[in-house]
Amino acid sequence: MSTKVTMPQLGESVVEGTVGKWHVRVGDRVEKDQAVVEILTDKADSEVPSPVGGVVTAILVEEGAVVRVGEALVEIDTNASAAAAPKAAPPAAAAAPAAPAAAPAASPSVRKLARENDVDLAAVTPSGEHGRVTREDVLRAAAPPPPVAPPASAASSSAGRVTSPGGLPAPAPLPASAPAAGGRSLAFQVPAYQPRPGDEVIKFSRRRRIIADHMVYSKLTSPHVVTVAECDLHRTNRLRDEHKVALKKEGVNLTFLSFICAAVARSLRENRGINARVLDDAFVLLRDINLGIAVDTPEGLVVPVVKNADELTVRGLARAIDELARKSRDGKLTPDDLAGKTFTVSNPGLKGNLHGGAIISQPNVGILRIGEIQKRTVVVEHDGEDLIALRPVMFMSLSYDHRIVDGVAANSFLYRIVEILEAADFVL
Repeated sequence: MSTKVTMPQLGESVVEGTVGKWHVRVGDRVEKDQAVVEILTDKADSEVPSPVGGVVTAILVEEGAVVRVGEALVEIDTNASAAAAPKAAPPAAAAAPAAPAAAPAASPSVRKLARENDVDLAAVTPSGEHGRVTREDVLRAAAPPPPVAPPASAASSSAGRVTSPGGLPAPAPLPASAPAAGGRSLAFQVPAYQPRPGDEVIKFSRRRRIIADHMVYSKLTSPHVVTVAECDLHRTNRLRDEHKVALKKEGVNLTFLSFICAAVARSLRENRGINARVLDDAFVLLRDINLGIAVDTPEGLVVPVVKNADELTVRGLARAIDELARKSRDGKLTPDDLAGKTFTVSNPGLKGNLHGGAIISQPNVGILRIGEIQKRTVVVEHDGEDLIALRPVMFMSLSYDHRIVDGVAANSFLYRIVEILEAADFVL
């Protein structure tokens, strides 16, 4: 019986992947759950296991090929024996095609860097020991050539057409009046890029292209509304100070982010309309509360997911967030780490700012962006009197999808987060 192993769904937004490396050949015997091929995606690199034990009878796609979810990768015969399996030798009378040049040796991180910058390792001159390609080799290959000024005669006769420093023609200028919706003509046009000495053209990496497309899609799809709240973290700060040293000895980094995520998860449970997604003509109130935590890495922004965040204590959330951040920086996130988020929290880090409106991470209907924590003067009540005090204060901005979330629901959700944080109402 022949079984076809197909390209799996490696994350909710992944629709295709690149065949990185085959771990088997035609005629090899494989066991159930044995890795047969490495698949590269924009989110993570994963190995596809065999669903059955048997003999590989056909490899259907080559290394480097792009395959879509559900497309067949390899055939495995559960009844065949390795000795009887067909071999991939060409007919004697036919001339074998020339084998493609093998890519020089490179570490996994260097191969990943090459993929993200669309660099063919086979075309890179290695400078490392034993002929290995280094990170610097890839970066040199990815860098555009220095700008070349066009001849004056050519520039004068090109009717506004210019060449970028990368050697590619710049986008042609729009017509003087571009057509718009409703048959009108727009007077605005984007000026063509004119190369200048010192300019640097940086080619989009694969991840940066995905981020750009996602952001544009989100802004075009979801009517964004932003609401802002101020939060006094005095009591949460005291609770953190009481426990952070002891938890540090246990290997737990008790950050403010873990308290914020705990408050967000509880508010999502109480305000289900924010834990949702929009369909074509309906919307879904989601059962699971999975928090996406935006993490900045050298290769760009990633959003790993804390699953069932409402079921975790602050300590559990701190452990989960720390582990995901470490895996993000080390490039070891799996597709499962990046799948299933229902709401996102964006933390600008130590060098943040007062507040700002983040773009919703699709298909969620909300994202919370937290600002930096600063000591500010606030009015507090003590023994029936109003007093001026210095307190750690943070601003939080909620961006929400106005297609299904109204202002009352959004404000109630954000108000509840502030209420929990200001009361330090947490289970550690």
